[in-house]
Amino acid sequence: MDLQVLRSFQAVAEGMTVTEAAAQARVTQPALSRALRRLEEEVGAELLQRVGRLLRPTPAGRVFKEYVDATLDSYDRGRQAVAEVVDPEAGVVSLAFLHTLGTWLVPKLVTGFRRTLPHVRFELHQHEENGLVQHLLDATADLVITSGDPGHPLITWRRLLVEPLWLAVPTGHRLAGRGRVRLAEVAEEPFILLKPGYGLRSVTETLCREAGFTPLVGFEGEEVHTLRGLVAAGLGVSLIPSSPDTAATPDFPIRYLEITDVHGARDIGIARLTGRTLPPVSRRFMDHALRATAAPAAEPG
Repeated sequence: MDLQVLRSFQAVAEGMTVTEAAAQARVTQPALSRALRRLEEEVGAELLQRVGRLLRPTPAGRVFKEYVDATLDSYDRGRQAVAEVVDPEAGVVSLAFLHTLGTWLVPKLVTGFRRTLPHVRFELHQHEENGLVQHLLDATADLVITSGDPGHPLITWRRLLVEPLWLAVPTGHRLAGRGRVRLAEVAEEPFILLKPGYGLRSVTETLCREAGFTPLVGFEGEEVHTLRGLVAAGLGVSLIPSSPDTAATPDFPIRYLEITDVHGARDIGIARLTGRTLPPVSRRFMDHALRATAAPAAEPG
């Protein structure tokens, strides 16, 4: 039994064909088939069974795969940790973050970090809130930057900053000439929201409840950029993390209004898996993020 055979078993159990797994391992398909049979002999059970064109894990295979996943993950993290001990200034930071933070906060933090450690590489993943938590639980990211504490018993979260939220209205809206409004003033208007599962959706619904109403769902999207486009088209209003100084453009004729009757903001923080020791370079990046955002954060442009 060797690591490459385990990786090939893992790939086939996850849906890859034997031919594809063989190509990935740079061996012939017959050679890999023989290796998988030898693996079954060593384990003492049938691990894979043919279903159509694919091999699917048997009940015993599913149990074995859980341990294979843990073994390979531990081995890969061990290699990464050793590489960083040998060259602690050229490791890899695996970071997942909200889509909306990819336009200002993440680039700012990464740029600042690489000024002192220019050879560090980053593996970046964008996702919505639930996906970010899963990245940590699956160990596919060392750190995540998210809005609000996930409240998960296995995750440690620390606040980085408080990000303002503004009421976005089209430039022709009845309130567009004002700089400050009560959220309750748009209680009867359609709201353009992110789909359920996104943190900004939950924050919006909470703020509307605090203002005394339930938002009327006009449209739902998966990116803030889409929300802006729908607001600009006059299809509704939205709570958006954007500076009120952002100038309206022909593509996005929007006004951003300050909310006065509720606290229009959301917490942004960095999270890690509590029981997992961070690689040294990821620990240094987390410390950098906490230091860089310790002072009152500038509003995103």
